[in-house]
Amino acid sequence: MYRKEPSAPVVDGETYDVKIEGIAREGDGIARIEGFVVFVPATKLGDEVKIKINKVMHRFATAELVSEKAE
Repeated sequence: MYRKEPSAPVVDGETYDVKIEGIAREGDGIARIEGFVVFVPATKLGDEVKIKINKVMHRFATAELVSEKAE
């Protein structure tokens, strides 16, 4: 029986404001959008940034840093 995976809460090419909550083994920052993992290179723990989604996979997405969020 085929079980449909829930769709990702992010869209390729869209921008989001996120907080980096962790660091992956490879050094990329980890953000979560509605619990969905997004890997963001060139960020560090605690950063609050604007990102652009590059690629959406079944369990995670990758994004690029657009800008630091204004304080």
